[in-house]
Amino acid sequence: MKINQFLQYLRYERNLSPLTVKAYGDDLHQLADFLTHGKAEFHHSSVTPSDLRAWMVSLSGQGDGARTVRRKMQAARAFYKWLLKIGEVAQNPAADIELAKLPHRLPQFVREEGLDRLLDAPLPDDADFVEVRNRLIVAILYGTGIRRAELIGLLDRNVDTVQCQMKVHGKRDKDRIVPFGGELKRLIDRYRGLRAEVQKAGVGELLLTEKGKPMYPSLVYKVVHDSLDEAGVKGKKSPHVLRHSFASAMLNHGAEINSVKEILGHESLAATQIYTHITFSELKTNYKLAHPRALKKGG
Repeated sequence: MKINQFLQYLRYERNLSPLTVKAYGDDLHQLADFLTHGKAEFHHSSVTPSDLRAWMVSLSGQGDGARTVRRKMQAARAFYKWLLKIGEVAQNPAADIELAKLPHRLPQFVREEGLDRLLDAPLPDDADFVEVRNRLIVAILYGTGIRRAELIGLLDRNVDTVQCQMKVHGKRDKDRIVPFGGELKRLIDRYRGLRAEVQKAGVGELLLTEKGKPMYPSLVYKVVHDSLDEAGVKGKKSPHVLRHSFASAMLNHGAEINSVKEILGHESLAATQIYTHITFSELKTNYKLAHPRALKKGG
């Protein structure tokens, strides 16, 4: 059904990450199962907008939310656009299907005092490899704003504790240099002393499991979630929330927005500007809590 060929195109021509490509594949194979059900023969040129709308109804009926249905239809739209480009279909049946508009959601973030409570707590002198590594994971995510996939792929040789900077391999195979501070430098140096005891031959990633192998997404998520939970942090607890928290903290403390954009690896300023809405929301909250006129009833 050309799906695998399309996924190769996304990975190697569009330079999308393996996780993004996998998400496209999962959605498109689900679509293929729906379209081919009960049919002896099938070709994409026979697919109509009505077929795709029926798929949307089916997705909603099985419990998929509006955001998930929208994402899956966007995958279908991209797939048929590619089929049109290579001459497999005469038109894109998904092109004119209107997608439901979603409510605008501001990114969630952890308040600075919650992260300070976690990161300022001293590690015991005899802290083991896992304890130091877990603290380092949270410290890097909050201290640099890098993505979970970038953290997992971070190579030990690309982390320079002399210059206090790291080379991060980001989306679309783009590298960037991200600075970090002295506190993080000291934690990395401490971790490296323990890392040498578990590292397996040929493994170059900075962050390792207890068995000396590279970290994986679900383990990073668990480390972050459990660490924030133990510190009493409320709300959503995930690696991406720490990325949002980094951006919010930088802007709250006067960082220039273009500098934050470059550190985060955003391609457009618009992606970074959403954090200015967070900081303004925080400003309004602080105003209402602190200003004497705002404290009056009806204020």
